[in-house]
Amino acid sequence: MFIETETTPNPATLKFLPGQEVMAAGTREFTSPEDAEASPLAEALFDTGGVTGVFFGRDFVSVTAAPGVDWSMLKPQVVAVLLDHFVSQAPLFTASAGGIAVPPEDEEMGDDPADAEIVDQIKDLIETRVRPAVAGDGGDIRYRGFRDGVVYLTMQGACSGCPSSSATLKHGIEGLLKHYVPEVTEVRAA
Repeated sequence: MFIETETTPNPATLKFLPGQEVMAAGTREFTSPEDAEASPLAEALFDTGGVTGVFFGRDFVSVTAAPGVDWSMLKPQVVAVLLDHFVSQAPLFTASAGGIAVPPEDEEMGDDPADAEIVDQIKDLIETRVRPAVAGDGGDIRYRGFRDGVVYLTMQGACSGCPSSSATLKHGIEGLLKHYVPEVTEVRAA
């Protein structure tokens, strides 16, 4: 088995591609060792000591190094953990993790039913135009709500904490949404 590695716009995060499916549906982010207890793989990555974030996408794992950690030292450890996991075909989540594999969609802010058509347009654009590009950079984006012309989104994985994430939200995503959905006046991180 060969695991490819790609850089991301976030210098603290690398994207690892095992050449097989990681998550069949959705994504999952781990931001602490306590979160990682739901996944043997995420837990093993945090156990290296230099990891502050793990993100599972459809066919990749993004790993964020702690400040001051040298990727040249951490990368071989991460690759070894990933190889062990995928070669052994270990489960991605513990049996006790239950339904937490994919975070629930009900974490939205509660949109006004009068805005249903606008919200559907926004969600469609995010799903078809934005999400694939963000996944290419080792992350994901989650819709949180639409209120008074403002779209609220959350960046995950490599995109969370990336120095260019605010520019991506303001110049890239905001421009796209404003172009196709005139009711959108602004995009904010939630």
